[in-house]
This record gives sequence, structure tokens and C-alpha cells, in this order.
Amino acid sequence: MLLVVGVYVVAGNLVNGVGGAGKALAKGSVPAAYQTLVQKWGNLCPAINPALLAAQLYQESGWDPDVVSHADARGIAQFIPGTWAAHGIDGDGDGDRDIWDPNDAIPSAASYDCELAKYVKDVPGDTTNNMLAAYNAGAYRVIKSGGVPAITETQNYVERIRALEESFAAPVGRVDPSRQAAGAIAFAQKKLGTLYLWGGNGTADQGGRFDCSGLTKAAYESVGITLPRVANDQYNAGPHPKRSELLPGDLVFFSDDLTNSRAIRHVGIYVGGGYMIDAPRTGAVIRFDPIDTPDYFGATRVTEDGAKALPTTV
Repeated sequence: MLLVVGVYVVAGNLVNGVGGAGKALAKGSVPAAYQTLVQKWGNLCPAINPALLAAQLYQESGWDPDVVSHADARGIAQFIPGTWAAHGIDGDGDGDRDIWDPNDAIPSAASYDCELAKYVKDVPGDTTNNMLAAYNAGAYRVIKSGGVPAITETQNYVERIRALEESFAAPVGRVDPSRQAAGAIAFAQKKLGTLYLWGGNGTADQGGRFDCSGLTKAAYESVGITLPRVANDQYNAGPHPKRSELLPGDLVFFSDDLTNSRAIRHVGIYVGGGYMIDAPRTGAVIRFDPIDTPDYFGATRVTEDGAKALPTTV
């Protein structure tokens, strides 16, 4: 029920033109003991996000709250005592600032990032990259260089953290979905709970029942887009976004042969958060299902607005 309610809220926002938020944490990417802290403090300022903060903590300590480096950097956030004295905060409000306590050290890492971002806010280029460079080489060098300085260690640090950031981030849409995509989702939602029928097109004589490609075809016909009837033909009805580029309304496809689009045997409508609405099989009803399964083949964007949102290299 929480999933259903959540997706209904998302669909309502899509229809009203409300887009997504920043990068959330991928499920299981951060140790459970620290997940709430990272999620909360990773939203402290616009220059950071939870996935970026997680990437820094992982790079600095590997989530070890007791580690000490050869330079005497301490704890999960690897603060040097002098830096801690100037920038450590009482994150849990217990009256002390403990460099070894993740409840203080993680908030302090986020707070320090945001302080550095303020120092370099007027420097040309990407603010987050400049902030990370300041973390590694100092704000003065970033300001003097007019961006990430030509220091191999610093450049590698920025590149490494940004790459790790993606591995800690849950997939999110890159742009708002079109109103046609939102309309197709709304159509499919109204059919939740309807019993599957092989070859079903939703006609009155079929009791309004669908198979997988019958549901996707009818959903898009409701918003003025005509699709082919069967799933492997629908795959060729538009450009193919990558998994990381999926938007609600994209068609998602499944196959037992991941090298052959003609072997596609199933299709659903992506609704966000790693889920689709689909008509699964005989004996099942139209429902929400996860898309991240071993037989996931790929996706197709069938709306004009959506196609324009894809990279030109696709």
C-alpha cells in the first residue's frame, strides 16, 4: 500500500509539472548505522547531496569510525585535529564535539563541505567540483587557479569522488516527464487489479482485460500515441534511454535473450523508483513490479517531448 500511495503521489506531481529532487541513496549502499545521518546531512546545502557525502566518507575511511591515517586524520570523516578544532560541530546535540563519534563527524563533514562551497562560490566552473578540490588542496589554491587546480592528486580526487557519487546514488530521472507520459501512467493506474488476459486489448467483450503489450498500447492510445501491438515491435517505437536515464512513462522490456530484441517477451510502463505497472501473466492482475531483474532488456521513450530529452548521441 505504501508503494501504491507513493506512486499515485508521484503521478499526480507529474501531471502538475512537478519534477524530481536531488540524488537519493541507493538501497543498501550505505551501512544501516549511518544511512539516516548521511541522508539527512547530505542535504545541508546545494553543493552536496547524500550520495556525494557517502562517496567522501567511503573514500576517506571505508566507513571505519576508528581508523587513524599516517597523517593523524581520525575517525569516519578523517578530520585532522586542527581542522576538527575549527570546523567540528556537535551534530547530535549531546553537548560535546567528538571526532570519533559518527553522530558528530558525519554532520561535521557535511558542514565543512558547505563552508568550503561558500568560499569558492564565485570561482568559475562547477561549484561541487571546486568544493571537492578545496577539500583536497585548500580553498586558496582553487580561488587562485580559477577552478580545480592543475594538481594531479586533486584532479584525481575530484574525479574519484564524482564517480563514487554515482555508485551511491539511486537512479533518478534527468528531466520532467511529458504530460503524455503522465497521462499514460494515469490510464494504467486505473487498470490496477484487472485480471490478465492473453491477447487482451481491454475491449468490452474481453471484460476490459489486457495482456502486457495490450495495456501499454491502450495507455498510450489514450494520449494520442499509436504503438505497435506486440512487445518486441513496441521496443522499436522510439529511442532507447539507458537505465540511468529512465523517466516515468518509458516502456521497459524483458527478454530471456538479452542480445536479441526480437526475443522480447514482456513490457511494462516505468513509473519511477525502480518500478513499473504491468500485466504480468495468466492468473495475475495488473500491478506494480520491480524492473531490476536479470531479464531486463532495455527501454524505449515513445513521446516526442521525451525523445527530445535524450542525449543526441543515443
